[in-house]
Amino acid sequence: MLIKLGSKLLEARKERRESLEAVAKPASISTTYLQKLERGEINSPSPRVLARLAVVLDVPYLLLMELAGYLNEEQLAKARVSIESSLPHPLVDQQLTPEEWRAVGAFIKYLFAQRKKVTADRNSSQRQRRIQPK
Repeated sequence: MLIKLGSKLLEARKERRESLEAVAKPASISTTYLQKLERGEINSPSPRVLARLAVVLDVPYLLLMELAGYLNEEQLAKARVSIESSLPHPLVDQQLTPEEWRAVGAFIKYLFAQRKKVTADRNSSQRQRRIQPK
């Protein structure tokens, strides 16, 4: 897990073409500490350090927290939903006619039906794999 975190930090730093010092200084950490993070040698990186690195490297904080092992999939999903729900709805400033609102509603129903179909197809194929002899 920490190797993936280190790889992500190194990758982000290289993409930005930044030196260790150029990233470490604004993140308020030493270059040695950043090197150790990039190598996966730090067992429990501080969430505060990860937050500062996320800003400096323009990497999602939640991704760094996940890679550091602080969030499991369920916690990550809840955090993403929380962030998304705090954003304004994309149609908030739109003046839609009743016909347009009906079309939006129909499209959303279609998307839900597609999701159910994909889930049902996936479950069906998994059941078939379990039933078929090897």
